[in-house]
Amino acid sequence: MDTSQNATGGSGGNGVLVPQANDTAGATIVDDPKQNLNEVINSIQKTLGLIHQLYLTVSSFNDASQLPLLQRLNALVIELDNMAKLSEKCNIQVPMEVFNLIDDGKNPDEFTRDVINSCIAKNQITKGKTDTFKSLRKHLLEELEQTFPDEVESYREIRAASAAETKRLAQAQSILQNGDVKVKPEP
Repeated sequence: MDTSQNATGGSGGNGVLVPQANDTAGATIVDDPKQNLNEVINSIQKTLGLIHQLYLTVSSFNDASQLPLLQRLNALVIELDNMAKLSEKCNIQVPMEVFNLIDDGKNPDEFTRDVINSCIAKNQITKGKTDTFKSLRKHLLEELEQTFPDEVESYREIRAASAAETKRLAQAQSILQNGDVKVKPEP
C-alpha cells in the first residue's frame, strides 16, 4: 500500500475505507468568500490528484490492486462530497456564454475581451452623448445671453452658489464629487 492512500483515509479490517478528518472539515466556518473559493479550489486540486491516482491504479489493474482501487474510489467519493459541501458556501455566477465557449473549444478569455470591448464601445457612445449635451448647453447659454443677459447672469450666480454649497456638503459628509464615499480620509 502506498503512502498516498493514508493521506485521505485509513482502511478498516474488512477492506472498507475509514474516512479520516479532512483538512477543511475541521476548520472553523468562515464566511470570507475568498477563503471559501480557495477551499473549493484546493478540493478541486485534491480531486484531480485522486483521479490521477485512480487512473494509474486502473491502468495497471490486477487482482492485488483491487483493495487500493476500492480505497481510491472511496477517497474520490468522499472528496467529491466534500467539494459539493464547500461549493454551497460559494456564490459564483458564470455566464453561460463562457461555458459555450469552453464547449466550442475556445478560450474563455475571449468572453472577457468581448465584454470589455463592448463596455468600451458603450462608454464611447455615452461620452459622445454627454459631449453633445454639453455643447448644446453651451450653445443655449450663448444664445440666451444675447437675448436675456441679466437673467443669464442671475442664472450663473445661482448655479455657482448651488455648486459651492454642494461641494461644501460633499466635503462635510466625506462624499466625493462623483457620489462615492471616501473610505480613507486623505492626509
